[in-house]
Parts: sequence; C-alpha cells; structure tokens
Amino acid sequence: MGQQIVARRSPGLGAAFVVLFAVLLASCGINTIPTQEEQAKAAWSEVQNQYQRRSELIPNLVETVKGYAQQERQVLTQVTEARAKATQVQVNANQLTDPEAIRRFQEAQAQLSGALGRLLAVSERYPDLKSNQNFLALQSQLEGTENRIAVARRDYIGAVQAYNTEVRTFPGRLWAGIYGAKPMATFTTTDANQQAPRVQF
Repeated sequence: MGQQIVARRSPGLGAAFVVLFAVLLASCGINTIPTQEEQAKAAWSEVQNQYQRRSELIPNLVETVKGYAQQERQVLTQVTEARAKATQVQVNANQLTDPEAIRRFQEAQAQLSGALGRLLAVSERYPDLKSNQNFLALQSQLEGTENRIAVARRDYIGAVQAYNTEVRTFPGRLWAGIYGAKPMATFTTTDANQQAPRVQF
C-alpha cells in the first residue's frame, strides 16, 4: 500500500491570510467613495439650509418695506414671485449627479438674489425705512445669511471636487464601476451672483 502524504495547513497561516486580506481591502479605498459621497450630500444639505434661511427672512423684509414704500409694488411683487419660484425648485441628494437639476436650482436662487438686490436698492429712497429698527435687524440677518450661503457653497464645491476626483482616478474608478457611482454636478454661478447683495445704510 502506497504512502499517502497529507498536507496539513497551519491554522495560523489561514488566519494571517484573512487578516492580511481584510487590511488590504480596507486600505484600497473601498470605503472612500461612499464616505466622500455622504460628505458631499451633507454639504449640499447645508447649502439648502442656508437658502431656506434666506427665504424665511424675505416675507418679513417685504412687509417692512411695504409699510414705508407702498408705491414700489412692482419690486415687492418681483421679490415675492422670485421667492415662490426659488422655494419650488428643490434638489434632493439623489439628484446631485444631474447637472440640469443643479442649474435650475442655481437660476432660481440667482433670480431671487437679483430681486432682493432691487428691493434693498429701493430702501435708499426712504430715509425712514433705512432707520427702522426692524428693517435694520432684517438687513443684518440677511447679510449674515448671504455670508453663510457663500461658505456653504464653497464647502459643497470642495466636497464634490474630492468625490469627483476619487471616482475619476485609480483605484477609485474601479470601485465607482462596482458601486455605479457617477460624478456629481458642481455648484457654480456667475461672478456677479457670488456676491451678496450690497446693502449700504
């Protein structure tokens, strides 16, 4: 009867292989895309929060101006209509890969910014309005919100840049194919729209 040679594996070798495989898998970037995607979505949420904050200030601002400048009905109507349109155009986190959805959102917000700029310019003609404490408080809150919007947009652009770089470069490109991850639309706007409305009192 021939001798049978049975190869015996060391249990330690199998465990070492499993640990090595887990370390390699963890360090190869498999979690990078989902992590950066969530960061970009969180940054977009903050953009929307700040635009919502601005939107909530507008009715009080319009009412305050109306009390002093009834004859500026056209400007007041433009602001109200632009606000209504801006609140209707929403982009949820699942639409961040759709450049057209981001463009529509940007346009609606830019129209509102323009209308707000005209409203604030009207206030220059009404000294009593310019000295009204309620108006001054609203103006200050609006200015602070415009600054927060600028910061939120900057943070979103940075988060999307990191995510898009990951899904377009190696080895992230491989994982993007497995996940079905697509580049996100970046939030851009014209130079004029990046400036908060100028308010001088």
